Order: sequence, then structure tokens, then C-alpha cells
Amino acid sequence: MRHLILLRHAKSSWVNPDIDDFDRPLNKRGKRSAKALGTWLHESEMHPDEVLCSSARRARETCEALRLSVGVDLREDLYHAEPEVMLEVLRKASGKSVLMIGHNPGIAAFAQMLTETPPDHPRFADYPTGALLVLDFDIKNWSKAGPGKGKVRTFLTPHDLVPAEE
Repeated sequence: MRHLILLRHAKSSWVNPDIDDFDRPLNKRGKRSAKALGTWLHESEMHPDEVLCSSARRARETCEALRLSVGVDLREDLYHAEPEVMLEVLRKASGKSVLMIGHNPGIAAFAQMLTETPPDHPRFADYPTGALLVLDFDIKNWSKAGPGKGKVRTFLTPHDLVPAEE
């Protein structure tokens, strides 16, 4: 059995329009959401043994806020990656439980591609910032991962964990 935690980076800042998209940091809400997601991962005993993270600043900052005790593989190929690229990266993974952090629209399409039956959640289709999907795969290694093979264990958004700011 293999487990994939598929996470879209938390909410980023658009305050400075001169910053290149790749270098946009998390905003206050994003930092709060990422911390809440990290707490949820720890409390749910979801401990990835491999992390594949887009090298974009907002993805790195999301990953850092999760406070994981595992090394992180920062990957340029996950920055705005298409689902096919994400699948290629996943198929080369070696961990039993892999966390992949990426961007829309690719991560939403990737989640939909991998899922056998979509979760009953109103935000799954648009996969908002900070959305987290846990899929279980009945495979011995990631090279066998493919469309429709992931069984949903959990799907949630930061809004499910953190009340909206007034």
C-alpha cells in the first residue's frame, strides 16, 4: 500500500505586482492555513517519508510551515506542472507515503486523474489554495501509479480547519 498526499500551496500574496510569479510569498492567511494543515497532518499521523515540492517560493513556504521531519526535494519541474509531468515525477518516487506540493491548474487535474471516485466535497473540482487530498494506492511501487487507481482517504481545505477571518 502506498499513500499520496497531494497539496496545493497555501494562499500567496499579490501585494507587490513587481514580484515575479515564481517568487511570490505566502500572505498572512496562507501562513495560518499552512500551519493548520501541518497540525492536521501531525494529529492525523500522516507522516510522509518523501516530499516532492515545487521550487516556487509559495510552495517552499507552505512546506516549511508544515513542520515536517523529513527532507524535501525541491523540484523546478513541479512549478505549474501538467498532470502528466506530475505523474512522471510520482512514478520515480521511492517513499511509501509521498507528499507532493504544487500549483493549479495542474494539481487539480492531477487529483481528478488519479482518483477512482471523487470525494463528496464542494471544492474538489477547483482545488483551492491549501487543498489537501490523501489517496491510497494498492500498489507495491509508484511506477504502477496511474489514472483512477487512487482511493480517497481524505480531502479538505484550510476553510475546513480554520474559521474565516472576520
